[in-house]
Amino acid sequence: MATSSTSHAVRDDARADAQQPTPRDVVDDWVVPILAFFAVRLAGIAVLARFADLRGTTLPTTLQLWDGKWMLAIAKYGYADVPATNTDANGIHTPDTALAFFPGYPYLVKAVAVIPGLGVYGAAIIVTLVAGAFAAVAVARIGRWCAVEMTGADESRARTTGLVLLILFAAAPMGVVLSMAYTEALFCAVVAWSLVGVLEKRWLLAGFTALAAGLIRPTGIVLIAVVMLTAFIAATGLPRGKTGNAGVRLGGWRAWAAIVVAPLGFLGYLGYVWHKTETPMGWFDIQTGGWGTKYDWGRATFRFVNYSLINSGEVAPVATALIIVATVVLVGINVAARAPWPLLLYGTLVTASIVLSSGLMMSRARLLLPAFVLLIPIAIWVANQTPRVRTTMLVGVVALSSWFGAHMLTVYPHAM
Repeated sequence: MATSSTSHAVRDDARADAQQPTPRDVVDDWVVPILAFFAVRLAGIAVLARFADLRGTTLPTTLQLWDGKWMLAIAKYGYADVPATNTDANGIHTPDTALAFFPGYPYLVKAVAVIPGLGVYGAAIIVTLVAGAFAAVAVARIGRWCAVEMTGADESRARTTGLVLLILFAAAPMGVVLSMAYTEALFCAVVAWSLVGVLEKRWLLAGFTALAAGLIRPTGIVLIAVVMLTAFIAATGLPRGKTGNAGVRLGGWRAWAAIVVAPLGFLGYLGYVWHKTETPMGWFDIQTGGWGTKYDWGRATFRFVNYSLINSGEVAPVATALIIVATVVLVGINVAARAPWPLLLYGTLVTASIVLSSGLMMSRARLLLPAFVLLIPIAIWVANQTPRVRTTMLVGVVALSSWFGAHMLTVYPHAM
């Protein structure tokens, strides 16, 4: 009996040692994705800086435009004392207008800004840079996982797929916001790590990052729903097949904990706005009144796409309309490619939440950025090309993204 116990212990130790990351794993899993992400973003920033100079403005100014001004104002003054110069889309400022913006990003910026000599703007850029690095690691990890699960790729091909997905994400049409005083880098970071938690059945990671997502952007509700559903299935073993759930490893208390904690951030902030406005629909009323955002089952989006593609002669609306159409097509491609259902569900719901609502149409390319998981089949296809073809494709994507982001921030005159 002692010999048997010893042999089991040795095998367990061997498995544990095999799972310990090696220095090469750390480089491949962390260093390479972070360097690739910043290389793409550096190219975009270089083009943006040149555009800013030619357009008579500066790079720091462009990196805090539009919603960035709200983020910095909330971080500096708090919700109650945001300057009256910050207005909604109608040019109106009320004591409740700032409540339209979720607190996760600006309050994290406020916490970092206590570092002496840093300031609110410097803190915002640091938060964005660090969040971008964490997002890069998680996005590449998702790409590797999907390459193995969807195509049976070997380790080398899987890592290539992960890096391709990361580059496509960093060079998305409005990837420039991943370098701005905006919520997108932080939101995409917590989304990506939450989806890692779902795919790897690490339920505490999934639950607590979903909680954070609900404090950063209203779109966090989509992630929360996916985490709660997948955790419930893991916790209960449902739905059961004809043979029951024999052999199914249930999620245990961690899955139940994820179900409980995931919605707390989102519900907590809505409750706070309810308290401040004295109406349970307080946040929705502010958003609809100030920015015209409400669910209209896609009527406004259809009108915008139809008009832009037929009548517009401007780059920005035509490109935005094409991005909307392309994202909807990507949903169909993911269905055909049999993408992992939690990722497909998440990407589809993000797309639906944007496409089926009204509001500022020019922000659609930015708001669709968190649906990066829909790029997985494209990443797998690009990764299977020869190195020369793959490199040519990715360089072209980065160049086009760099130009488009700079155009939207320095040439196009309206909020995006």
